Amino acid sequence: MKRTTAIAALAVIALAAAGCSSSGSSSPSSGSTASGGGTVDFYSSLPMQGASSAQTIPLVNGIKLALSQANNKAGQWTVNYQVLDDSTAAAGKWDPGQTAANARKVASDPKAVYYMGEFNSGASEVSIPILNSAGIPQVSPANTYVGLTTNLPGSAPGEPQKYYPSGTRTYLRIVPIDSIQAAAGLMAMKQAGCTKVAVANDKEAYGSGLATLLGLEKADYGVNIVSDTGIDPTAPNFRSYASTIKGQGADCFYFAGIVSNGAVQITKDVHSALPTAKVFGGDGICTDSYTNASKGGIPASLYPLTECTVATQDLAAYPGGKDFLAAYKAKYGVADPDPYAIYGYEVMKLGLDTVKGLGAQGNSKSDVLKALFATKDRPSVLGTYGFNANGDTTLKSYGLYKVGSNGEPVFSTTLTPTKTVS
Repeated sequence: MKRTTAIAALAVIALAAAGCSSSGSSSPSSGSTASGGGTVDFYSSLPMQGASSAQTIPLVNGIKLALSQANNKAGQWTVNYQVLDDSTAAAGKWDPGQTAANARKVASDPKAVYYMGEFNSGASEVSIPILNSAGIPQVSPANTYVGLTTNLPGSAPGEPQKYYPSGTRTYLRIVPIDSIQAAAGLMAMKQAGCTKVAVANDKEAYGSGLATLLGLEKADYGVNIVSDTGIDPTAPNFRSYASTIKGQGADCFYFAGIVSNGAVQITKDVHSALPTAKVFGGDGICTDSYTNASKGGIPASLYPLTECTVATQDLAAYPGGKDFLAAYKAKYGVADPDPYAIYGYEVMKLGLDTVKGLGAQGNSKSDVLKALFATKDRPSVLGTYGFNANGDTTLKSYGLYKVGSNGEPVFSTTLTPTKTVS
């Protein structure tokens, strides 16, 4: 899947339109504010600054596309959509304090019925309890950390109960969890002929959890992991680490974490020490801010050696995928958006359809919550899915992406693991 250079210009335009050039800012979506009654409030909370914006700007564009196609309506209700930024300029990524402020803002809004976020699993650890206490339905278009919804291996003690102080689940997600993503990554490394894999993680909930699951599932896929190391994302370089894994005989390297947590620098240092080692990662790095040298990513010499996984597969092959791509191009001028664009589209469509289906009760957050958890066999642009009692999607596949000669992630194949931890 290639994305055109127009996305850089699109990023500037989208940031200005979303009113997210500064931390915590928000703005109603154009034309979405109703005069008088009959209004419900939808929010997204995502990192609109830093490396993740290469994914979140297209995601928000997907959200806005779905809303505009619905004429800002969910049945009888007019939808007021606000973009919240959970990142800060100083951090260059999601920030705990800003995430908490966003959640508190929504929790205090009597018209709030739908919260789309977070993008980072660590951020959801902050927002879920706040929103849960207020009974706000929350759906993430991106979180994969298992501990947010389950106590599967790879979760931490007290999870997930500590995120739900009310005793009632209020959080769901439309992407498959990391027990599936880890297995997909192992499948890719086995197919690539890896014999000794060195794993590094950024110590955040997502990264450390994904790394743990790689270790727990490695035997099921015949992959030898020689080390799993938590790194300091602020370190100026990782040459010592690269030397260590060279001594371990590693022929493949897997980074579990997000781009802004040292992903590019550690990959460069590993490549310098092990020029032929293949590089792998999860959805936290599967974006052009990591893969494209011209956008601050890895050097072009690494393009043929790099693969990564994202829950999104070939957009054109999805039910309604071609129509989505055509509509996205017509609205934003980009033919091949980041894979998360379609998840933004579906997370908004899910909210709109849920509120619409409730009729006069569409402004009741408790009724919206019940209807979301009751979702089964939903036809969507992602395929048919539903949610289990934990709030996890029934979708089970990941897309494997390689890096094109232009530095952009390109869809390669679909991976559907048959074995995961339970």
